[in-house]
Amino acid sequence: MAEKRDYYEVLGVEKSASASEIKKAYYKLAKKYHPDVNPGDAEAEKKFKEINEAYAVLSDEDKKAKYDQFGHAAFENGGAGGGYGAGFEGFGDFGDIFSSFFGGSGGFGGFGGGGGNRRNAPARGEDIYARITLSFEEAVRGCKKDITFGRVQKCEDCSGSGAKKGSSVETCKKCGGSGQMRVQQRTMFGVMQTVRDCDECRGKGKIIKEPCTNCRGTGYVKVSKTFSVTIPAGIDNGQNISISGMGNEGRNGGPAGDLIIAVSVKPHAVFEREGTDIYCEVPINYWEAVLGDEIEIPTLDGKEKFTVPEGTQTGTTFTLKGKGITRVNSSYRGNLYITVKVDVPKNLNAKQKELLHQLAESYGDKVKSKRESFFKKFTDLFK
Repeated sequence: MAEKRDYYEVLGVEKSASASEIKKAYYKLAKKYHPDVNPGDAEAEKKFKEINEAYAVLSDEDKKAKYDQFGHAAFENGGAGGGYGAGFEGFGDFGDIFSSFFGGSGGFGGFGGGGGNRRNAPARGEDIYARITLSFEEAVRGCKKDITFGRVQKCEDCSGSGAKKGSSVETCKKCGGSGQMRVQQRTMFGVMQTVRDCDECRGKGKIIKEPCTNCRGTGYVKVSKTFSVTIPAGIDNGQNISISGMGNEGRNGGPAGDLIIAVSVKPHAVFEREGTDIYCEVPINYWEAVLGDEIEIPTLDGKEKFTVPEGTQTGTTFTLKGKGITRVNSSYRGNLYITVKVDVPKNLNAKQKELLHQLAESYGDKVKSKRESFFKKFTDLFK
């Protein structure tokens, strides 16, 4: 008689492996060498027996402790429950293991239980994805847009039955309308029972002898739909609009999916957006910055008057609260941030240059004092 291999070696795990690691290794090997996966393969059947025997011991704390101390000798007198049979005795999740192998559709003796035909169960329709492009103004103010998309829905000619007008759908006689057949197979550890799709009706449970010519017997067709979408004010680039029930129609009485529209917003020539706030750069001339003045600035509501304070420096930002974008489905409105950029005059004539020289001379000591203060800070930085 051939000497038994070490159980840890059989499962391909270290002696220090945790219970979850042992279980994971067993699942992987049992699935690989299961007789249903390898019909007629004697070597695979032998390995499957060996794997189960090893797992029956290593998955049980008491048996594992005895094995770690005495090895196979601990079970030579039947202590492990009789070799291969022990593979089913020591753990109650065996049905779950086979369910994971075969999708819950079959059973193993009294373990697995039968699964229903999910193909004929109500199923929600798939979501449809579309894209729409808006101008900056359309996104800010909201609008209505027509969108065209393809949608799967019940065939009007056969009302979704798949059968030609005047004909009927028959219940499959082979499976009795269940769409499934139970198949029994004798194995070395009993009768193996699995559930498979009926080969007569292909799992549908019905036979269509005269298919509808419009949908080719499927009961569904793809049609082009045009829908008017209400765009809420304040929607932003990258956001989605979801319209419930406008996706593909469900099957077997299931609900329709959703129409999900991805929104793209074109950039604006003047404004930049961050959430509900908008930013804008406004050029002002040299004397407006020096003397202060009333200028026109752009807002979402049109041009408005704004007073630039005397002595405004270039890059100064002013906040106009509540002049930004309205948050979707809310009364809250963001801010408008205006940053002024001083336009330094160029191509001055002789008279203008003379006047500026006079201004510089009259202001020279103050400029010199500020420059000296600046260089003192610069020098202190490197001391």
